[in-house]
Amino acid sequence: MEVPLVTHEVGQYSVYPDLTEIPKYTGTLMPLNFMAVKEDLEKKGLIDKAPQYLQASGKLAAILYKEEIERALKTPGISGFQLLDLHDFPGQGTALVGLLNAFWESKGILTGEEFREFCAPVVPLLRFPKAVYTNNETFEAQIELCNYGKDELKNSTLSWEITADGRSLGKGKTPAAALAFGHNGGLGKISLPLQQVTNASKLEVCLSLDGTAYRNRWNVWVYPSSVDTKWGDVKYTRSYDEAMALLKKGEKVLFNSDWRTLQGIEGKFVPVFWSPVHFPNQAGTMGVLCNPTHPALADFPTDMHTDWQWWDLNINSTTLVVDSLQGGAPVVEMVDNFVHNRRLASLYEGRVGEGKLMLATFDLQTALDKRPVARQMLYSILNYMNSEEFAPTQLEGLDKIKDIFGTARNQKQSAKGIY
Repeated sequence: MEVPLVTHEVGQYSVYPDLTEIPKYTGTLMPLNFMAVKEDLEKKGLIDKAPQYLQASGKLAAILYKEEIERALKTPGISGFQLLDLHDFPGQGTALVGLLNAFWESKGILTGEEFREFCAPVVPLLRFPKAVYTNNETFEAQIELCNYGKDELKNSTLSWEITADGRSLGKGKTPAAALAFGHNGGLGKISLPLQQVTNASKLEVCLSLDGTAYRNRWNVWVYPSSVDTKWGDVKYTRSYDEAMALLKKGEKVLFNSDWRTLQGIEGKFVPVFWSPVHFPNQAGTMGVLCNPTHPALADFPTDMHTDWQWWDLNINSTTLVVDSLQGGAPVVEMVDNFVHNRRLASLYEGRVGEGKLMLATFDLQTALDKRPVARQMLYSILNYMNSEEFAPTQLEGLDKIKDIFGTARNQKQSAKGIY
């Protein structure tokens, strides 16, 4: 191209409102939008969850902004990128797309230092094909670097290390004689066989430029290539009627309704775009919210928010609206957008009569030999259900949502597309 090419307003991933901002409006403007969200949460008994909604949606937005920015930096010939803004834009339809709030203050999502890992004058980069592996595979990545600093860099060294829970799995160094202005590709390779990872694990890959503060990090997940799934006395069904009959007999039931026929909200990996007020016809969720220490997730490494290992589960799901359920407890929630503030879940447990129920609305049945994340989630759930820790509280209202199971015909866009 003979003219500069700059990508325009990338990302625009919405973050749940930070209701602690309300008292900061001491001038002529009143935050009526935030006040309305607060009032709605108070009315629904969800106000205590507001900080978790902010963190879960914010962490996901930061992950996606990192991906957007790095894809731009890894594109040879591109001249730059624009964000809509680093801070929220309250002037048109409540566009909470900022990693900072409307006052240019931190939302507690990530620090300036963390942001500069992937958006700085010099950014170490990796190019690798996927974020999920089994331990009979090898992690391979190409080392790259983008240099928009003051000077071309001579006789540099890039160092990499892969760790799991602070334990080093491998490390190496790559010399770089010259790092010119712009994109520098093909600088070296990382290759690490993953057989040493015997349990489901989150790995961190760190790449740094020796003698400088420039470094960057990525998460990847490794799962066992074969899993000895023990069903024990858990009964599996995709039928509501069969689930209720089994529960009536006092059985442990994993009810995994087919998401393609489940009425609810389309399963998404990304949060709502820009403003759900201005663009109301969106699927409308804002990411996973869970407790990583819940025993049902003991064999499924996760943070409290969405990260790339949730891709397969989220896109092969329908999110359940659980406003009509009383008792029990969600294991994996989805954050609703701030226009609706509904209680949403993808994994929910409860005692129904003398039976014990685990309701999962992501696909835990199809092609598990090709879906290691779903297979691992099933393994973790079953280990929990077959333990003494599986003692859910009484659940009421399941009969009120009977008609949502098996009655829809959900169509989905290509799973390869981020939207």
